[in-house]
Amino acid sequence: MSASTAPRRPARRAGARLRALSAVLILSGSLLIADAMLTVTWQEPLSALYSRLSQRSLADELAARARLSAAQRRALATLRQRERRIAFLARALRRGSRPGDPIARLRAPRMGADFVVVEGTDGPALRRAPGHYPDTPLPGLSGTTAIAGHRTTYGAPFRNLDRMRRGDPITVETPYARFVYRTEASRIVAPSAYDYVTRSVGHDRLALTACHPLYSAALRLVVFARLVSVTPRGAAVRS
Repeated sequence: MSASTAPRRPARRAGARLRALSAVLILSGSLLIADAMLTVTWQEPLSALYSRLSQRSLADELAARARLSAAQRRALATLRQRERRIAFLARALRRGSRPGDPIARLRAPRMGADFVVVEGTDGPALRRAPGHYPDTPLPGLSGTTAIAGHRTTYGAPFRNLDRMRRGDPITVETPYARFVYRTEASRIVAPSAYDYVTRSVGHDRLALTACHPLYSAALRLVVFARLVSVTPRGAAVRS
């Protein structure tokens, strides 16, 4: 090794390390920019993947929730009216549901929504799916059924809630019945307007809520829809 070349090797190694570090930083920056662009134009990708996997397992769980105990079957056999059978099954589903348990499937073609709905609106529940406000009735029981959903993360199920228009259909399919609602109105309200959103109004209705505007929790966007038809399913169909 000549004296003229020996001192250059550490410098070359330092230069290679610097180039490698620069490449890593550039790649990391590109990934962060891509993540931000996806979030702005569509939804946050990592939480979207989590939601997609959760929806698959929730669909299987929901199908299994149609099963009744022997005591429930005997009680149901004494009820002849369709409305009473549906109400009985709605109460049974509610009693047996914990936060995060699947309770229904919601479809709203106008906003491209087709998601299993879970019980509860706490953080873990809403990370799995749109969540049913636990203090409001399930479909089949009188009052306003309220459901919340994210707009930019965890599958962004309600991202396009602002696209809903008067007359648009919304379907909520439970193990015991299929409920069809027609959109009546949308409102922008304060986060504290819980009583306004969930109050009874003399007819059965659905309220879908989400943060507003996008990327902010300053306000809430609410879509109200009126119940227009009920079709019994599963055990609610009298044999």
